[in-house]
Amino acid sequence: MDGTTSRVRVMLYLRASEDQAPAVAEAYHRISADLAGTPGLLGNELLREVSDPGAFAVLSAWESLPAFQAWESGSAHRGTTSPLREYQDSSRARPFALFEVAATY
Repeated sequence: MDGTTSRVRVMLYLRASEDQAPAVAEAYHRISADLAGTPGLLGNELLREVSDPGAFAVLSAWESLPAFQAWESGSAHRGTTSPLREYQDSSRARPFALFEVAATY
């Protein structure tokens, strides 16, 4: 796959206390509604770790790295995603990771 045209996944790591879990879900739904129709965004999921109920992640699928980068560098990015910013997992070196899709079935 060509690195400039292959699909990418973005994993945003979140951390919340048990009583904050509903706020994480609410913020996720609000952001997802705002992102509907974003060019290049194929979809996203809110994930909760089974063995650690305070650990969440948002996994988003993008048609290409350039599509993600265009959205990320745009003026609306920071404002749209701000409701989840306070829950970013600060124990990690980076609160998110980019993955290129290397193979699918």
